[in-house]
Amino acid sequence: MKQPYFLSAVLLITGFAGNALAAKSDITIGMQLEPPNLDPTGGAAAAIDEVVYANVFEGLTRFGPDGSVIPALAASWVIENDGARYVFSLQPEVKFHDGAMFSAEDVKFSIDRAMAEDSTNAQKQLFANIDSVEVVDPQTVAVNLTQADGSLLFNLAWGDAVILDEASADNAATAPIGTGPFAFDQWVQGDRIELVRNAEYWGTPAQLDKAVFKFISEPTAAYSAILAGDLDAFPNYPAPENLPQLDADPRYSVVLGSTEGETILSINNAQPPFDDVRVRKALAHAINPPQITASNMNQLMS
Repeated sequence: MKQPYFLSAVLLITGFAGNALAAKSDITIGMQLEPPNLDPTGGAAAAIDEVVYANVFEGLTRFGPDGSVIPALAASWVIENDGARYVFSLQPEVKFHDGAMFSAEDVKFSIDRAMAEDSTNAQKQLFANIDSVEVVDPQTVAVNLTQADGSLLFNLAWGDAVILDEASADNAATAPIGTGPFAFDQWVQGDRIELVRNAEYWGTPAQLDKAVFKFISEPTAAYSAILAGDLDAFPNYPAPENLPQLDADPRYSVVLGSTEGETILSINNAQPPFDDVRVRKALAHAINPPQITASNMNQLMS
């Protein structure tokens, strides 16, 4: 399941003290996986959102750092018809990175596109309860539901629900154009993606001029890049065996966080001996999940 990038970091490593980092005008972030494309509404890979969510693309709402749902392209909303109609007032004077003005028509296009029968949206079920999207005026859009749904604001905060301009949507996979604080600059396949500061951003402007996402999947290479100072941060760092050394070095900060990602221990019920329910029950009784979790955490930091 895809997750918003800023909520899913398991650990962060930075080789810069606070004052040095504040003086920097750019940041280089390590990534294990290169995204297959850059359209979060047309791909399931979490790596897509890690680059573009809330950076390049924005939705009507978004997830805050604490997991709460906060306004984004929607400045406010009113819930009507006993919870079956949401009327959104949009942020004024918002522009896409190519200069096109953002309006309620873009919201209708984006949601209709995600709901379409031929949609490739990985989380199409997020829109299953939407009956129609109505343009009230250029700055107001209403979402009519088949039944009352308190999850709508949460659903619209997903990367799969970001707003695209119809004129540029077909090229979003390789040349994304959004409304966010950063604009897409270039993608060097197999190496990096570069974003640059959006000088005309409608909200609080980015403090960095440039952000680079560097693809390093090999653990040894990731460790070398950290030691060389080539990276400022590495969420989901691929070499946990190096954490004790990095944690002991005053140049670095190792932060353990939470994630919505899951590690699944599963069996194939169609294959013997697990096709016998008695064997499966015996295995379930033999496993102590808290002990396994504690053991994994001890190995991570040992």
